[in-house]
Amino acid sequence: MTASSSTIPIAVPALAVHNIQIVYGGAIEAVRDVSLEVRTGQIVALLGSNGAGKSSVLKAISGVLDAEDGEIEKGAIQLFGEAVEHAPAPSIVKRGMVQVPEGRRLFASLTVDENLVVGAHLQGAGKLAEARDYVYGLFPRLADKRRQIAGYLSGGEQQMVAIGRALMSQPKMLALDEPSLGLAPLIVAEIFSCITRLRQSSGLTILLVEQNASRALAIADYAYIMENGRVVLDGTSEQLRRNQDVREFYLGLSSQAGRTHMKDVKHYKRRKRWLS
Repeated sequence: MTASSSTIPIAVPALAVHNIQIVYGGAIEAVRDVSLEVRTGQIVALLGSNGAGKSSVLKAISGVLDAEDGEIEKGAIQLFGEAVEHAPAPSIVKRGMVQVPEGRRLFASLTVDENLVVGAHLQGAGKLAEARDYVYGLFPRLADKRRQIAGYLSGGEQQMVAIGRALMSQPKMLALDEPSLGLAPLIVAEIFSCITRLRQSSGLTILLVEQNASRALAIADYAYIMENGRVVLDGTSEQLRRNQDVREFYLGLSSQAGRTHMKDVKHYKRRKRWLS
């Protein structure tokens, strides 16, 4: 007897983005026909240079586009199987996804501990203490500086606080916007090591928006590359690391000069997947 496809359970992805178009001010198109998927327990990277549209996609997923006069003109976003393309940010947080914004955006005049408490506003006292212990276990350096004013911390320590603050709501999915931005290489390595430990220790699902392709591909399961508001390539991290065009353009391993866009790479011109 042959099993029909209807009897086979299909896992619902943690996040599914279908052909979204994002417009600012009713006129400026920033993202067109972008689709991506993040499976539960995965680290998925969204890569691309500055201005490629990565952060706009993340803002759409997080429900904060309206703060910059942006809107989703078409397309759909599902979070844990529920449509959220028109949901406000607090509703998305309640559904289990929290964003760590670009540039940290801490409350600079508050202590480390107070910043963490802000992230736990949806938790009761018992859960708050449990979450705080977890964050300090993940970032022991913060435990030593829990009463220090956040604005006086180093950039790397501030990034740890920003991630810790997001974890205080005990999310099912974490979205990180440029966590390596403005940090020294050794600190970047430490932050990415913490991201890996997060997935390993708790099975947390992570969407990682990054310009640092080398670092991101080293820890991600799957990745999408954006350029000029569109996804131009996707695949497993291993596939992308082996791809000669990606190695040349994004990983700095090119022996050729003068190429400024993926469209300049003849392999991608033959595919023409983003020109329709």
